[in-house]
Amino acid sequence: MSLTREFSFTDQDFQHIRKLIHDYAGIALSDSKKELVYSRLARRLRATGAKTFAEYLALLRHHNDAEWEAFTNSLTTNLTSFFREAHHFDLLAEHLRKAAKSHPLHLWCSACSTGEEAYSMAITVVEALGGFDAGVKIIASDLDSHVLATARAGRYKADAVSKLSLPRIERYFTPADAGHFLVRPELQRMIEFKRINLQDARYPLAGQLDAIFCRNVMIYFDKDTQLSILKKFAPLLRADGLLFAGHSENFSHASTYFKLRGQTVYEKTA
Repeated sequence: MSLTREFSFTDQDFQHIRKLIHDYAGIALSDSKKELVYSRLARRLRATGAKTFAEYLALLRHHNDAEWEAFTNSLTTNLTSFFREAHHFDLLAEHLRKAAKSHPLHLWCSACSTGEEAYSMAITVVEALGGFDAGVKIIASDLDSHVLATARAGRYKADAVSKLSLPRIERYFTPADAGHFLVRPELQRMIEFKRINLQDARYPLAGQLDAIFCRNVMIYFDKDTQLSILKKFAPLLRADGLLFAGHSENFSHASTYFKLRGQTVYEKTA
């Protein structure tokens, strides 16, 4: 079946894009993603006025930082919800109650998308430790600047919060216009949002972490990229710190650094 496209899109174009996004963000695009790549980047060609993919890729080669950000945003996928994989938050609450007895707590949500996961972590802190002023520092990061803007704003459609209990909605959100809810300022203040590329050699994080949430992002990386990221995670975690993975992710190839503790939850090997 032949496709009629607005722009010519060759196998060479696709292979070039695969290499660029892998080198920059670690994302491994399979052959089956060719049409998705075309549809998402065709919008960037229109936006920049490029007439061909070769012309658009030349724009990237000239170190156009703003377009690199738009290129990356176009090729990342963001799917999340409040308290997704709820058993993780039960374990986090238990861990927080134990760890809070000995030191200030630091948490990192390393692929926070539009913010639901980070706010779920903050709610867990409030409920586990008894208040908004528990002194827990939460860093929430993502590579996609667009989803970070949504996370910072803390404004969600009613459908997004509808699965939360009514007491949680009333305690942590306020109704806004046109069927939206706003995260309460006291919950927002618990989180610092940053743009972080997991491919970076170092992460701008101070102090040792009690938990890292890195869920449903490693599936987009090949094993070598996963291993390099996990190697960088290990020294950031306290000896008893926890690493939370997505339900379809397995880090058995990183046994030098992490071992399975429970259902998609890891602890340091040594």
